[in-house]
Amino acid sequence: MIKNKAMKGSEKLIETIKQQAIQPAPKWQFQVKNGLLWTAFLLAALLGAMAFSVILFAIQQTDFNVVSHLSHSRLELFLGLLPFVWIALLVVFLAIAFYSIQHSRKGYKLTVAKQFGFSAALSVLLGTLFFIGGGAHQLEHAFAVNVEIYESIQQKKIKLWSIPEDGYLSGKIEAVNDDFITLKDFNNQTWKVAYAAAFMPPVVRLEQGETIKLIGKITSKNEFKAEEIRPWGGRGKRMGGN
Repeated sequence: MIKNKAMKGSEKLIETIKQQAIQPAPKWQFQVKNGLLWTAFLLAALLGAMAFSVILFAIQQTDFNVVSHLSHSRLELFLGLLPFVWIALLVVFLAIAFYSIQHSRKGYKLTVAKQFGFSAALSVLLGTLFFIGGGAHQLEHAFAVNVEIYESIQQKKIKLWSIPEDGYLSGKIEAVNDDFITLKDFNNQTWKVAYAAAFMPPVVRLEQGETIKLIGKITSKNEFKAEEIRPWGGRGKRMGGN
């Protein structure tokens, strides 16, 4: 009885196909669709890698240990240093890559965890290589130049290190003697900085033209006592660019 019902169902289906003149889709359509999905996956993975590389660049450029020195009222400033735009772009591109691989010809064979893991791993690997090669800095700079409303990592960094009243000062060295540094900050104000008792890692070079950042306190008008002197670049880097 069940078999007869199944036969009748299949016969009805065959009859419907004949009546509506339904033709199977040509093979090339499936091939084109699959090719487009894999192209979308690779592009999304590549763009996600670029976004991830800029996030690495932001981490390198930001002294996250400074947050322990910030007052509670400055917490929003610290949060403003995080590259939320690039984090959002990374999430979007990972979602596109995940969707593309999921709907590809053999995507169903992979579990959801494997699909997402493969997409994320490719973006992380390519992004790390792109960052090591210096591409992240160039990409972020180009983005800042061409997108007017975008606040660059450099601008965020300057904002954090231009609060002398809270102990954060940065700028370019104009002169150095045994007791003081003459420093011009990013607001074009000149400071006399006492540095004799300051901690200074070997990577820092106190030379005219070098850009540095300082932790310390204001002692009088346009005079600052440094407790720490750091290179302007990322951890372990001299100031060569940003």
